[in-house]
Amino acid sequence: MHRTIRSLFLPAILLTSLAAHAQIGGNYVYQFLNVPASARIAALGGTLITVKDHDLNTALQAPSLINPSMDRSLALSGVLYPDGVKFGNAAFARDYGKLGTFLAYMHYANYGEFRETNVFGDQEGTFRAADYALNLGWGYQYNPLFSVGAGMKFIYSDYYLYNSFGIGVDISATYLDTVNNWTATILARNAGAQIDYYVKGNAEPLPIELLLGVSKRLKHTPLRFNITYRHLQKFDLSYNDPFDLSGVDPLTGEAQQKKINFWNKLSRHFIIGTEILLSRNFHLRAAYNFQRRRELVVDTAPGTVGFSFGFGLKISKFVLGYGRGNFHQAGGADHFSITMNLAEFSKKAGDTN
Repeated sequence: MHRTIRSLFLPAILLTSLAAHAQIGGNYVYQFLNVPASARIAALGGTLITVKDHDLNTALQAPSLINPSMDRSLALSGVLYPDGVKFGNAAFARDYGKLGTFLAYMHYANYGEFRETNVFGDQEGTFRAADYALNLGWGYQYNPLFSVGAGMKFIYSDYYLYNSFGIGVDISATYLDTVNNWTATILARNAGAQIDYYVKGNAEPLPIELLLGVSKRLKHTPLRFNITYRHLQKFDLSYNDPFDLSGVDPLTGEAQQKKINFWNKLSRHFIIGTEILLSRNFHLRAAYNFQRRRELVVDTAPGTVGFSFGFGLKISKFVLGYGRGNFHQAGGADHFSITMNLAEFSKKAGDTN
């Protein structure tokens, strides 16, 4: 088993290191892989890799969070972005005892319908564009404290005349201390390659990323805090616009390019979130995404860009989730999820097993 675990993690870490000097911006394909549809994940800043419970939505983030309590769970999520852009998930898990727990889910992005025109602007038809990823995951409880997991993604991108196929891999390990109520996870995600390119001979990298997260529930309180450090493979995530000359040299009075300091660069890696576990059936959630704030805020009207919030509510056999992420002063995106355990529907009346 030790040899198996090493063989799982080494390829992902090596592939992640290859991206250490690459830019984070628009130089990767299949960016939809990092856009969650789950309401809980959206409410907690867009990434959550440190909570190991029965919620199937967390397992979509890190495969080491897949566990037997998710057996026969079904999760559906969706979000509608402006102009008809839609993202969604459908996931299902089964536990096979000593073999581990297995997960299958589909993640998709539908960008809507577009008009096809000729060089004179005359409409000749319509077409659609979409991305799809079929994910197969596995989680295994290595011992009472450690769990490991791996997942494979089969990715298909359809942009009318341009199509691409790729394969990606996620690998993670989680440490769970139930005595002191804290969890730590390390995750390498989207390690892989394009198999079929949009343009022949032009291979483009996947959005490979290495993450580290820690969560802690405060004793005798309903508060659980999460902190995630993203992009361990690259420190400087900033983009310095060469045309932004809004700074002023105090000596000459001339416009100069803005400088991004060390603390600004460091803060972009962090997402800080909290859950208020008011009861077993009702949770409140909120988070702050530093990178989202730094990159999308408008200086003259910062508003709540970077903040997110939501809740989870269990009604009978269904768990309903809502999450809202704020990306711009003009508004944000509303995420909705519904999760259920199909085993509960097969129980006979009066059966408490």
